[in-house]
Amino acid sequence: MKIWVFETDEWEEDACVRLGQSHDVRCERGMLDARTVATASDAEVVTTFINSRLTADVLAQMPSLRLIATRSTGFDHIDMNYARDHGIVVCNVPDYGDHTVAEHSFALLLALARHIPEAAERTRHGDFSQVGTCGFDLRGKTLGVVGVGRIGRRVIEIARGFGMDVVANDIAPDPACEARLGFSYCSLPDLLCISDIISLHVPATADTQGLLSDAEFGEMKQGAVLINTARGNVVDTEALVRALASGRIGAAGLDVLPEEPLTRDEAQIFRADVGSKAPDLRALVANHVLLRFPNVIVTPHIAFNTREAKARIVDTTIRNIEAFASGSPQNKVI
Repeated sequence: MKIWVFETDEWEEDACVRLGQSHDVRCERGMLDARTVATASDAEVVTTFINSRLTADVLAQMPSLRLIATRSTGFDHIDMNYARDHGIVVCNVPDYGDHTVAEHSFALLLALARHIPEAAERTRHGDFSQVGTCGFDLRGKTLGVVGVGRIGRRVIEIARGFGMDVVANDIAPDPACEARLGFSYCSLPDLLCISDIISLHVPATADTQGLLSDAEFGEMKQGAVLINTARGNVVDTEALVRALASGRIGAAGLDVLPEEPLTRDEAQIFRADVGSKAPDLRALVANHVLLRFPNVIVTPHIAFNTREAKARIVDTTIRNIEAFASGSPQNKVI
């Protein structure tokens, strides 16, 4: 098959080599989007990460396309309706980072709880003052987990190890899981009211778009901490800025932001072929405001970024492509 691999970092070059033993493989460092799709017009298979924009306009320029193998769990960067209507199979990597992402959630939380970035920066400059670095214990705090999938369950396990009380909300409660892990399901409004820390682990869907906005922040405990390693658009960023400015939210640890590609490369705004969807400039400005809050930690979508998780991504993606080639697709989203 003719396979195009986009967004290839050094750690993904092994996938190109391994796939090249049986297929015609082309690897590109850049994203697959309206600017680059012409180079891959003959593709039968494309594999990308989440920064590519597989819109209907982009997919329409690859008439031979049969498989999209995204190297991620989420697939909101793909026009699923177009893929479904045109018989394009979409496969993902469903479980490469369960504990990897969960551990990063706690890395963010612990860094906020103990003022680690500020304290480390001080000592780097010879300042060993403890002023303003008084933190808080996790033990005895209530953690609210929104989304009890693979990652959410691992977050609950870690939280219980810290001696935290856990409440959770999910569209499909699992009583057996609830009993085994020792947490309690509740409604989202109840979770917001009683949680000291809220950690988000839901996919990006129409239902989760702006899941937390002004009304939800208004229901939270004064000074609550928000952790988001899910998707940027689950949180209304403008509302988060207002909640932080008012003190309603005490701190936030964010690995994801809306309009992430534009935040990294704002020059994209001025490209004529940026795509049919107009960029959300207000969200982009809000992202920059968040970066200036001293009680906010933003990491560049690295919750997945460990040696072990990367190896799982590569291995699963190759298996997904080979399974499709053999006529037995696996990890199908559609």
